[in-house]
Amino acid sequence: MKRRRVLFIRLSQFRLFIRKFLIAILFVSALALMMLSKADSLVLEKTTTAVTMVFNPVIRIIQMPAQFVYGVYEKIKDIGLVYSENKKLKKENIELMLIKNQLRTLKMENRLLARMLNYTPPPEATFVTAKIVAEEGDGFSHSLIAYIGDADQVKEGQVVLGAESVVGRVETVAGKYARILLFTDINSKIPVLVERNRERGILSGDNTTVPKLQYTALDADIVPGDMLVTSGVAGIFPAGLPVGIVSRIGEDEIEVETITDIPRLEYIRIVDYGIYDDVVKLMQEEED
Repeated sequence: MKRRRVLFIRLSQFRLFIRKFLIAILFVSALALMMLSKADSLVLEKTTTAVTMVFNPVIRIIQMPAQFVYGVYEKIKDIGLVYSENKKLKKENIELMLIKNQLRTLKMENRLLARMLNYTPPPEATFVTAKIVAEEGDGFSHSLIAYIGDADQVKEGQVVLGAESVVGRVETVAGKYARILLFTDINSKIPVLVERNRERGILSGDNTTVPKLQYTALDADIVPGDMLVTSGVAGIFPAGLPVGIVSRIGEDEIEVETITDIPRLEYIRIVDYGIYDDVVKLMQEEED
């Protein structure tokens, strides 16, 4: 009996020891897991920070081409919008200048035709914008070469306008180019009149930048600052187009300052007023 009792006591003590040992192991394991979890989060944070610091420059370098391409695309897009708006504004400006010239013509004609009936207005003007590509000037001529492209409507004799006034007429057309005879050319003679009082004269070029007003009346009332406009005589230029301003009156000549800065011309308008062809046809019929 004693042996069994001793054995039972020893087994009970052993079980108690095992139980305490397992509880201690569980406590240590839980503590270790808690510390490990905390340590893992710190390691993870440190690792994430380190990776971010290392790869941030790389990512920025990789993004640079994409950002550059996007920036170029935005610039091209903006340039396209500006070009489109500029083209639209140029077209509107040309149309406004044509309207301005037509209003000037109508105002002048209204004074002369107010009491006349059955007046037939001239046809509406059409125009082509052309770029100046060359200039020819010597002692015998003063002209420009303009690129007209495939503009089939450009013909000899049509009026050429600058930004604000007449600069000449189409002399010849060859393929995609047209030669412009400037009104400063020695061969150019344009019937004009003083807008203020309707005094008539002929604006003659002399291959300089200062054409002369000739064939005016001896008692003509002309003073510096007078605006000269086309008179419509001779059937080439319609009436009322601005040409120049009287700059100086000498003893033997009247100098005229051009309104358009011809040496700096880059673009011109070739305008068809529907006059020249009809006049040529009428003259041919009279000759026949």
